[in-house]
Amino acid sequence: MVSNVFASIEKKMKAVAEGLKQELAMIRTGHANPGLVEHLKVDYAGVPTPLNQIAGISAPEARLIVIQPWDPSSLHSIEQTILKSDLGLNPISDGKLIRLNIPPLSEERRYELTKVVHRRAEERRVAIRNLRRDAMEELKKLEKDKKISQDENKRALDQLQKMTDRYIAVVGQIGQDKEKELMET
Repeated sequence: MVSNVFASIEKKMKAVAEGLKQELAMIRTGHANPGLVEHLKVDYAGVPTPLNQIAGISAPEARLIVIQPWDPSSLHSIEQTILKSDLGLNPISDGKLIRLNIPPLSEERRYELTKVVHRRAEERRVAIRNLRRDAMEELKKLEKDKKISQDENKRALDQLQKMTDRYIAVVGQIGQDKEKELMET
């Protein structure tokens, strides 16, 4: 009973942390990173498709991302998607490839982005705490239904708190790493 609750909650907490990592990969740092554009949804044959599923994405230089569509007819759709995104990048197309030059970040923009990172990390911490609350309610229900004893419930709550603390620390570390990456020149 209790192990099922823990397995479910740990899986969800891990997903929250991984989601933050993926979300922060899309925040521009001044260094070329394929993660910056790979999750953009491109209208391909009328279907919104992640860019990494219709094109090869690479970063051959520190300030350049190269996108090579597998279907050349999707080139225009990819360009439009990049222009509409909030990345602030201008695609340069030669008919076969799209090049994205990544300009260096200004100091002001770096501070703005660190605030965004901090806010998103805090949102994930809140999500983890909400998951803890849900698990506590499940454990309380199990105790009320006499499926676990008071002692088992107390041990489970202690274990749940340790798990919560661990994942909040993971989220904090992911946020700190991204902030450090943003502040590098």
